[in-house]
Amino acid sequence: MEEFKYSNRRGFLTKIIFAAVSFQFLNSFSFLKKNIGFKSLTILHTNDMHSHIDSFPLNHSKYPGLGGIRRIASLVRKIKSQEKNVILLDAGDIFQGTPYFNKFKGSLELKLMSNMGYIASTMGNHDFDNGIKGFNNVLHNANFPFLCSNYDFSNSEIKNKTKKYLVKEIDGLKIGFFGLGIELDGLVEKKHFGETKYLDPIKTTHYWSEYLKYEERCNLVICISHLGYKYEDDKISDLKLAKLSRNVDVIVGGHTHTFLEKAVLIKNQKNKNVIVNQAGWGALSLGRIDLKFSKNKEILDSLSVNEISKKNYAII
Repeated sequence: MEEFKYSNRRGFLTKIIFAAVSFQFLNSFSFLKKNIGFKSLTILHTNDMHSHIDSFPLNHSKYPGLGGIRRIASLVRKIKSQEKNVILLDAGDIFQGTPYFNKFKGSLELKLMSNMGYIASTMGNHDFDNGIKGFNNVLHNANFPFLCSNYDFSNSEIKNKTKKYLVKEIDGLKIGFFGLGIELDGLVEKKHFGETKYLDPIKTTHYWSEYLKYEERCNLVICISHLGYKYEDDKISDLKLAKLSRNVDVIVGGHTHTFLEKAVLIKNQKNKNVIVNQAGWGALSLGRIDLKFSKNKEILDSLSVNEISKKNYAII
């Protein structure tokens, strides 16, 4: 009789344990099922590198031994080895700032960027410093397109050599890009930009972001901007553009050499978040935005911590 009770008790305990394990397994399976189809994307970006191939000199007053495209390349390689879906962008002013530009006229910078795997850039005002002819002479060294949506180069040597927009599909995500440049008049000598026409950046943004979102059906629209982060006057900036936009998801910017620890979120005209980021200058920082998408390819979450290019290729 006692043996019978013990046997029943043991069987009862076995059933409880089995049920608990089964419940845990089903819960885990349910969680996995919910997450099937989730995708991630890491956006890396630079701006205003100004021909800083090497680090700043060790005796530099502010950045001794820091920065440089070589160190950025090391950061990019490491992140690409850790993350599945990574894109690399630049927001202009690649040229001008060190003897490398004086000697190689921009060809070295473009070769390095091509080797690093940049998928697109826009033009900054200093990328006109050797004139449109000088830019055209080295452009063949870039295996990535320059997106210049609000510059009209119809009467120049680089007619049809830049693009208004770009669409890339990465792991099932369709991503659209367009680029904005700053007004050149007053910043660049007329002889250097010639007959280039400057188009209104707000109207340009509305047009291309709507096209990319609804005609190309992009899941993500990224603006690569050389307008500047913010200004005290009414001049158009990335922050102002974000507020006035309707279909832009991310703005990666340049021109004002603004160091941000992480991206900021700005509400657009539809009361949706626009992610705005900038990564300083001189290849001292690598902008980073990590996005998570739902199975419906909508942005679920974003995380941004810009990475500093330190001495000895250290990563924070």
